[in-house]
Amino acid sequence: MNEGQVLISTHDLSTAGLLRDGFKSSGYSTDLVTPDEELSAEDGAVLLVLTGGAEQGQSSLVIQARDKLHIPVFVISSQPLVAEMSQDVDEVFDNPSLTSDVILLGSRLIERRRLQRLTGIVGETDAMIEALERVVQIAPVESTVLVTGESGTGKELVARGIHALSPRRHEPFIAVNVAALSDTLLESELFGHEKGAFTGAIASRRGLFEISNGGTIFLDEIGDMALLTQTKLLRVLEQKEFHKVGGEKSIKVDVRIVAATNQDLRRLVSLGRFRRDLYFRLNVLSITLPALRDRKADVPTLVETFVLEASSRHDRDFHGISSDAMEILVNYLWPGNVRELKNLVESMVVLAPGRVIRPEDIPEEVRTGGGQALLPALIDQTVHSGEVQKHLKPELEFVFRTLVDLRLDMDDLRKEFEAYRSGEGLTTNGETVIGTVGSVSGDKPIDSVIEIGALTSQRGIAVSEEFPVADSGWKLSSPFDEPVVFRPGMTMEDVERQTISAVLSSVGGNRRKAAKLLGIGERTLYRKISKYELDG
Repeated sequence: MNEGQVLISTHDLSTAGLLRDGFKSSGYSTDLVTPDEELSAEDGAVLLVLTGGAEQGQSSLVIQARDKLHIPVFVISSQPLVAEMSQDVDEVFDNPSLTSDVILLGSRLIERRRLQRLTGIVGETDAMIEALERVVQIAPVESTVLVTGESGTGKELVARGIHALSPRRHEPFIAVNVAALSDTLLESELFGHEKGAFTGAIASRRGLFEISNGGTIFLDEIGDMALLTQTKLLRVLEQKEFHKVGGEKSIKVDVRIVAATNQDLRRLVSLGRFRRDLYFRLNVLSITLPALRDRKADVPTLVETFVLEASSRHDRDFHGISSDAMEILVNYLWPGNVRELKNLVESMVVLAPGRVIRPEDIPEEVRTGGGQALLPALIDQTVHSGEVQKHLKPELEFVFRTLVDLRLDMDDLRKEFEAYRSGEGLTTNGETVIGTVGSVSGDKPIDSVIEIGALTSQRGIAVSEEFPVADSGWKLSSPFDEPVVFRPGMTMEDVERQTISAVLSSVGGNRRKAAKLLGIGERTLYRKISKYELDG
């Protein structure tokens, strides 16, 4: 299979011959070119290698490679480069005998450039080049891959790149967002179902694993997968087979799995929310994508790319961005990473009154850095007291993470906690106050991060310093007849149900008093009682 054409100058014929043989054995076609030769953009050239030094006579080849072919240039030379050529050369090798290094690095660079073209991944910083080279190394093999990184860093692009460079490139690539589907629907989507397997299953249906047979399936946000579905996924990884929902027949599949997450799966394993054996099966090969704030040097290239894309898509004659505006974008920390930058650039291209993005066209929150409050932060990074931090347990951290992650009826929940904090509900009773929780709504930031307050004056979630190992849970001290017990694996609905049940018990079932204690309306309480079947 022809992977592209490598152009090799004939200045040093013996070295050129070795390079020609080496690149051919790696799947590339080659063409020997003279210093004064006119290069053609139609031959599919992917690399130019100058032998015998970067002398002035070969500068024409370098200029054509840069301006006409847009391909990288390697030079084999024991002498310093000519000044006007030094900026246009990608790699210099000072020993003509290192032809194997030239071929190896050349192949990797070619694949990296191809990956960038196929996926749209942009980046020339060391961190991004390392990630892209990792993709090139991983793509040809059959092992599962785990891609980690913050939201918006380009995990799906990497998965598509792995597929595009793999032997499965001509077979299906299917992407699934695990977090976007309910547990039942996800299982049906992945594995399919038989007719009558559940209400509404009027016909048998193939699942995505069956549809993607021979290809690659990308499971995004794998950390949100239910434990039952994790078990079936593990069987696919180990046995290459599964059963449809409601089916008895075993179905064999040959699918490469690439999974991605912005969570710490090892922590989820320790909390009992992710199977340890599945984690090890997924994490055979791994790629970690850097946050955009950790590769600021890539911002100008990304902005240029996105401006060109947006101006072409919206048919706007747009010239670019001013240096002052670019400086603002480079210095911003981008909590939403590349996705946030791309969306912002597109909006500015559409809305900017002129043909150049200027500082006044940039939203105020970006100019002032206000949006940086949305930066991801681990719970233990917000604790200021080392003395208190040693009492933090995984169960407690899980509860706070759940408060942030789940999109439930958070307004009612906020009122409940406000009621507790004002003395209506949970009390400190001399126990250690870990913190208070402010408003949480959808993707908005937490109004008040976890803070360590005065232990006797600040009301909040009171956590006993006794963490019983036997029941693997922790209890909130409360004036209610029933204790509110939290355990790993509980959802916020479980937390809310226990809280409402405890309050109702403490007031003898008087719903008016219970609503007042919880700080919610009576109608809301009635709805939640019905939802959680607490009538009995």
